[in-house]
Amino acid sequence: MEMFLSSIFSANFLFIVIRVCTPILFAALAAMVSTKCGVVNITIDGTMLMSALVGTLVSAFTQSLFYGFLGGLLTGIAMGAFLAFFHVKMKTPANLTGVAMNLFANGFSVFLCALLAGDKGSTSKLSSLTFPIIDIPVIKDIPILGTILSGHNLLTYVGFLLVGALYILIYRTPFGLKMRAVGENETAARSVGENTDRIKIISLILAGAVSALGGMFLSMGYVSWFTRAMTGGRGFIGVAANAIGHGSPILVMLASLLFAVAQAISNSVQILQLPSELVMAIPYVITLGIMISNSVRENMRQTGRKQKLIANMHKL
Repeated sequence: MEMFLSSIFSANFLFIVIRVCTPILFAALAAMVSTKCGVVNITIDGTMLMSALVGTLVSAFTQSLFYGFLGGLLTGIAMGAFLAFFHVKMKTPANLTGVAMNLFANGFSVFLCALLAGDKGSTSKLSSLTFPIIDIPVIKDIPILGTILSGHNLLTYVGFLLVGALYILIYRTPFGLKMRAVGENETAARSVGENTDRIKIISLILAGAVSALGGMFLSMGYVSWFTRAMTGGRGFIGVAANAIGHGSPILVMLASLLFAVAQAISNSVQILQLPSELVMAIPYVITLGIMISNSVRENMRQTGRKQKLIANMHKL
């Protein structure tokens, strides 16, 4: 137990939290972009999976990190475009389309892996490339702070910078205003001449690109190969983090860090030699607990608003 506590209260633990947070953060930001335009996007997990595989395969066959990145990014954009086509143009329900696309991604990724890598389980036989580790000048030499913040993968820093970039896009640009208008009241946005379909399509394509970054981090940053179902439900955890953050970039980032802490704790619990099945379930149990707590709090808040409204009506 003493070893477990010492591992939790250390700079290395916070370093792990930031690393574990990266794919969850990308998934949560993708979910945030989608919900801003009024679409509940559950294809994020499948998009991450396909981008992780394609990025690894392209980088292995071309021996070019840029082409690997481009391949993974275009895959995410294509997945976002597919969702936009079926949901926005063909008017299919977003949740059913998401289920279908996730099932496709799970099966097709195994098929591609077996076809191009010669292994249904992983691409470990291929010599794929990875994104570089970045040491931040000056900060890397600061005790504790340098251990926590420096030495992360390039995509980790991209993820946290993306929080600020998306905040500016959503709250400081005309397109962001249109996106929020469509998400909050599509009929009103259409009545003033806005092309709501176009705004939704662009938003979903952007969400696909953000999801792709999370997938590529898993196969080209977290490790250096692809394995089947390697997302481990992180796309769905990202959707939960967005729900808890209520669509606010900063709160979404904090919720992602909260889930990352749960994941990091489950990794540290292995020191106690508990059954592996129990250890693997810990982050998902904590995720469920957080969602239930958030739901109860939100229901209490809404009940309070209704009671206040009724009381004000009685005063009239």
